Formats: sequence, C-alpha cells, structure tokens
Amino acid sequence: MSIPTFIRSYEAAAAIAAFRVVRFSDTANSSKVAAGAAAGQPLIGTTGKVGASAAGVMVDVFRAGINPVQLGGSVSAGDWLTSDANGKAIATTTVGNHVIGRAEQPGVADDIIDYFAAPGVF
Repeated sequence: MSIPTFIRSYEAAAAIAAFRVVRFSDTANSSKVAAGAAAGQPLIGTTGKVGASAAGVMVDVFRAGINPVQLGGSVSAGDWLTSDANGKAIATTTVGNHVIGRAEQPGVADDIIDYFAAPGVF
C-alpha cells in the first residue's frame, strides 16, 4: 500500500522498470533520472507501478511517504535500503552508503515491499 506524500515527475535518461530505486543521471548537467546502480550514488526515491519505457519519457518518482520498492535480496523490517546494480533495493549497514529509507516489512529478492522514505547517507 503506497502512502506517498511527495511525487515529482522527471525525464528518464533511459528505460527504468517499475518499483525501482532512482538517482539523478548526471548531477552536473541535468536533472534526468536513471535506475540506481550502486550504493555509493546519491539516491532520490523510487518509481511507482509505471516506470519509464525509454529515454525521454517522464516518470513519477516517490520522494517521501511510504512507497513500494522491488527487492534485490533478503531484507528484514527496519533495514536501511540502498540500490543494487539493477536499481532494486537491498539492505545495507555499510557506513557511507546512500539509502532511500527503511523497510516497512521483510521480503526476499523480487518481492515488492513498502519502505518509509528517508533518503540520506548511512
């Protein structure tokens, strides 16, 4: 169940699947978004149930609230979440990793779970 409190549309730099973690694709030159590809990148939120089919398409990004995200591995409720190489959420306890928030429920790879948006650095 999504309880978004802030959604913003961005232009996709490339195709992005639904329920994926996103980041700014080029922070120096644009505000386009791309799927998250590493825990060290600044992450801004997640796509909803409609991703972006191609570059140039507008995509809604959930920036605050309780929102769904697809998992790339096992997580427990309360885990801090970051991005794997495919934009799926994974648990992290590594200092310096960027996070999108905390898992609201447990899950395993490819599950879609709710998370509480709290972007930052662990």
